Formats: sequence, structure tokens, C-alpha cells
Amino acid sequence: MTASAPTTHLATEVASQPANWLAARETAERFTASLPQAGEKVAVVGCGTSLYMAQAYAALREEQGHGITDAWTPTEARIGRGYDRLLAITRSGTTTEVVDLLTQVAGRIPATVISSSPGTPALEVAEPILMPEVDEKSVVQTRFATTTLALLRWHLGEDLSRAAEHAQRIIEAGESAFGPALSADQFTFVGRGWTNGVAQEAALKLRESAQLWTESYPMMEYRHGPLSISAPGRVVWAFGDLVPGFAEDVAVTGADLMHADIDPLADLVRVHLLCLARARRAGLDPDAPRNLTRSIILSPADAPPA
Repeated sequence: MTASAPTTHLATEVASQPANWLAARETAERFTASLPQAGEKVAVVGCGTSLYMAQAYAALREEQGHGITDAWTPTEARIGRGYDRLLAITRSGTTTEVVDLLTQVAGRIPATVISSSPGTPALEVAEPILMPEVDEKSVVQTRFATTTLALLRWHLGEDLSRAAEHAQRIIEAGESAFGPALSADQFTFVGRGWTNGVAQEAALKLRESAQLWTESYPMMEYRHGPLSISAPGRVVWAFGDLVPGFAEDVAVTGADLMHADIDPLADLVRVHLLCLARARRAGLDPDAPRNLTRSIILSPADAPPA
């Protein structure tokens, strides 16, 4: 059995991603007026996985010269900075912090929300971009998050065709794509620019699904402390181009460096498949991570202050 065998909801959802990304092109074109326009100052918000997709998009948008873009978790968002638009990402459409923030800015800041769940509160307080075709039964987010980022990359003018091809090859390769990661006892993920968000998401995925020890850092920060936990039997996984001397620094520790010359979003699919394999080896259900639910809905007493 390969890691991509559709024996769980998560496996099925992971395997659909290449096709989802290609289909996101049409979605981006259809909703182009609802998405951030060139020159706008934009705040992008989300929680958990959605926050990391927001971080990746914000960095990409700025790197490509489309305008100032800040990524926030809703409870820390400094909305009074003169933003032209608020973009929210929420799979469930029910996350309390996201819904509360959208409600607070209604009528003051144009707001758009990307979700996969129809008939939910977030869609009622912002302009909706609904993608029910990438909704998920697994608690662990994969295809909604990556398709959202794919949609936003299409909107920035990127072509995701190669990324989808890379991801499909990884899915077809199954466990042969994992190498030392299949048995490693610790993972340090690193990124550069927009792939810092991807590294954060990769670390979260393995924590959620397989209860593994994972950390994530900007690549240049690896030397400033994280290097100390690298050792034989552990993995350093890099997204994006390596900085000079990085491979040599990892080699000294005895850890295995994993780095693929492919689109980082496709390499994240390799992490998704690894989640399935490692969860299975640990006797865990990757669809139902310990202590987690599909959405965080807070009681009024626990909700953030307005």
C-alpha cells in the first residue's frame, strides 16, 4: 500500500490537489474583482493553516510588487493601518475570531472571504468566494489550503501548471519520495520569503497528523539556535532555494537535508503524503488528530474582546 492509497478522507483529499490547483485558475478569473487589486494595501487573516497560507500569499504579493500586504491572525490584526481591503481565509466559515473581525470591519473596509463551507456566518459578513469542491471531511486541512494559495497565485499572474505536474509525480511515487523522512524522529522545516509560510504549514501538518516533533524557521535563522537540535536520524527540510553554505551546515550535524528543485507547493504535498505514512505507522487516525476539531467556535465568555 502506498501513502497515497485513498483509505482515509485525508488520502483522498491529498490526491485531488493537482486537479484542484488547475481548476482554481477559472475560480481566480471569475472572482478577480473580489480579490486584491494591484496597488491596494491589504490585510490577510486566518487561523492555523489559513494563517500560514495568508503569510505565504502576503510575501508573494509584496515580492511581485502588487502592494503592501500584511498577514495576521485575527486577534492580533492591527486593522487601523489604512488597509484598502481585508481578505479572510476560513475553511469552515465559522471560526469565531475570523467572523468577529469581519463583523467589526463591515461597512468600513471592503472585505472578501474565501471558504469551502456554504451557508456559514463568514459568508454573510464579507464578499464570498466559495469553493465547496475543495471542502474536506478530514480535520487536517490540505486541499482547501493549497487550492486557496493556488487561486491567489493564479490571480497574481502565476501559472500553476508545473506545480500541479510536480505534485502529481510525487503522489504517484508514494513512499519512495520520502527517503530518510519515513523514519526520522525530528523535523526542522525552513523557508525563504513566501516559503516561510509553507515551512510553518509543513511543521503543523506533521504535528497534527502524526504527533511528531517539528519546528520551522526562516532559513537564515537556522544557524542562530535551531542548528543545535539537528543530529543523525533527524531531518532538515528546506523549501525554496538554499542559501549559500546551508547544505554544508546541515551536513556537519549529521542530519539529513531534504530539498527538491520543484515548486514548494508541490513539495508540501510530499509532506501531506508523509503525514499519512507516519500516522499509519504510529497507529493514528490522520483524519482525527488528538484534541482537534474542524472549527474553533468560542463561547461568548471565551471570545476575543471587540
